[in-house]
Amino acid sequence: MINIDAQNHVKGKSIYLDDIQELQGTLYALPFDATVAHAKIKSINYDAASKAKGIVSILTAKDIPGENQIGGIIPDEPLFAEGEVHFRGQVIALIVGTSEHHCRQAAKLIEVVYEELPVIVDPREAQAKGKLIMPPRNFKLGNIEEAWAQCEHIFEGRSDVNGQEHLYIETQGAYARPKEDGSIVISSSTQGPTAVQRMVARVLGIPMHKIEIDTVRLGGGFGGKEDQATPWAVMVGLATQLLHKPVKMSMHRMDDMRMTGKRHPYSADFKIGLSKELKILAYEVTHYQNAGAAADLSPAVMERTLFHSTNAYFIPNVNAKAYSCKTNLPPNTAFRGFGGPQGKFAIEAAIVKAAESLGVSPAVIQKKNLVVDGDELSYGQILQQTNAHASWEACTSTYQYEAQKKRVADFNAANSRYKKGLAVQPICFGISFTNTMMNHARALVHIYHDGSVVVSTGAVEMGQGVNTKLLQIVTETFGISASRVRIESTNTLRVANTSPTAASAGADLNGKALQMACNALLERLIAVAQKELNTEKIQINDEFVFANDEATEISWPDLVMKAFVLRVALTENAHYATPTIHYDKTKEKGHPFAYHVYGTAILEVTVDCLKGTYDFDQVNVVHDFGKSMNKDVDNGQIEGGLVQGIGWMTLEEIVYNNQGRLLSNALSTYKVPDIYSVPKQINITHLETEGHELAVKKSKAVGEPPLMYGLGAYFAIRDAVKAFNPTADLAVNAPYTPEKVLMDLYKK
Repeated sequence: MINIDAQNHVKGKSIYLDDIQELQGTLYALPFDATVAHAKIKSINYDAASKAKGIVSILTAKDIPGENQIGGIIPDEPLFAEGEVHFRGQVIALIVGTSEHHCRQAAKLIEVVYEELPVIVDPREAQAKGKLIMPPRNFKLGNIEEAWAQCEHIFEGRSDVNGQEHLYIETQGAYARPKEDGSIVISSSTQGPTAVQRMVARVLGIPMHKIEIDTVRLGGGFGGKEDQATPWAVMVGLATQLLHKPVKMSMHRMDDMRMTGKRHPYSADFKIGLSKELKILAYEVTHYQNAGAAADLSPAVMERTLFHSTNAYFIPNVNAKAYSCKTNLPPNTAFRGFGGPQGKFAIEAAIVKAAESLGVSPAVIQKKNLVVDGDELSYGQILQQTNAHASWEACTSTYQYEAQKKRVADFNAANSRYKKGLAVQPICFGISFTNTMMNHARALVHIYHDGSVVVSTGAVEMGQGVNTKLLQIVTETFGISASRVRIESTNTLRVANTSPTAASAGADLNGKALQMACNALLERLIAVAQKELNTEKIQINDEFVFANDEATEISWPDLVMKAFVLRVALTENAHYATPTIHYDKTKEKGHPFAYHVYGTAILEVTVDCLKGTYDFDQVNVVHDFGKSMNKDVDNGQIEGGLVQGIGWMTLEEIVYNNQGRLLSNALSTYKVPDIYSVPKQINITHLETEGHELAVKKSKAVGEPPLMYGLGAYFAIRDAVKAFNPTADLAVNAPYTPEKVLMDLYKK
């Protein structure tokens, strides 16, 4: 089954937020935001703006009937700034008018007097000054102090990795319409409809049942619409409640980039100890997370950094610590991998540091330390059904890694201007929300008496193909054609209390709930057929009832109508909660993940040592899909995740100046991989495994894990730079832009 949205996407018929037909009288909203990163607001004069052409209202904190608070994990983020601003782009007011143009003209007339305060943009500076979002957290395993004495080799270093702009094609936005009795329906471009519903209700001071959030699809999310879609929906909801008019906001790209948070930049100090045989005996790391000015999802992101601080390696003695540092930047947020990639980057940097110092290939250390069944991770989970070694062996043999190494070495020996680099990148990524209570979902299924079916779940389609997998579950369970099934929009009145579509768990959680609902309905229909045909062995295949493996004349619509006549329930609501998972934060131990996804990639790059530019010749991947439900959809996720990871490691450089101003604020100054910068070849092999019972149909989650293959891009380029300039003492500072590469090539 191809992605069910493909045809409408190609034809331009898919409906996104800005395609929704607007009601007569719709007003337009524009946030008015701070132009300084940290200051007291001495005065604001809205008089001229309020009287400007087309302006209906300017809303501020004083107009909020409920709480001026949208912080989810920690209540530290006001909807509208009051008295003080903490980052450039922080919203102070909402301008509402008859057109966006009129709102923009009015914004120029608002006069603000600031008393500027000191600005912090560096997480290490924030930590040194005690500016933390929350207390630090610490994961420990074994006895790190005793372990150092057993190490033959000990190396220390630092790694820095920058943020990443989500750059979803569809920018942030929402459209609110009033209903009777004070209710409001909001179309929101969000990964978390329930989170939006909860915050709108909080700010408006009304019950959640009066707020309906509806999401058809997103034009991309990548985590940037998990928490940060909320304020825009709250603002238009507030305007609709106060003005009794439909209100819409669809953000301009540069406004979106300036006002929203990114992937968290991290700085880390590491210390790694190895035995004579190159087994890693001890690993100590301290992460400094740049959270921005408010918590947003930083505490949870930091937690996942710690969960993935040892990547695919077993290390018996670990001390991993992390600080969530408060700076004067927009609050950083979820991004594909959710802190995991930053944790993995530090351990890979430590391994490369050790390998270069010892004169061995990093792959030698990587392979010797891959996890196996029974290994305990730093947070207490005992690994089972590991596929780290299997994916490594399959990748290196399938793609003839030894021959590739020789070919690269021969090329480098014969060329002076161009040098090739290689990196092997194993991954091990846990699947579940690390906040155990979020691991649940519901599905609502109606079978109409003509045999058509409509499905509602909490899953949000954002291009990852979750609706296609949900459709497969229905058609395969009922034995009917896809044309009979409709996947409804995600709506908080149909399916309540949903978790965001995030953590790679959207298909697992919602798919499992949908399976349960469909199976319950199928049992009822089979019971009707058993009674009708007087036999126990009943199946439904190709839209007909089979009795004792023989086709009957009873079609799917016939069977449904018979059930309807007999007053059999043709609606089912199912609830699924992931079993076995648990975590105790007081001990920092538990079993937080349903299962892990494994894989190995080999990345080859050619660097032009005159220019500092580079081309990725090929990336060869062996990935642990389990029993893939849809290889085309899953391969698309591998390719997209891989290239997004490569972009983060190479081209995508977020730049703020010391005053917290975003300099990479447009597509002219922020670069993402285009068709010319993606690898010339991407080869994907599916590792043959049994899958996992907690994965839907044993088809493992595939949203986030492939991004981690992109980490190898940094170290492949570094390998090529070292081939040209072997004595250079190179820092570890991603992204490895062509400018940085050029400087490193000629570093003394």
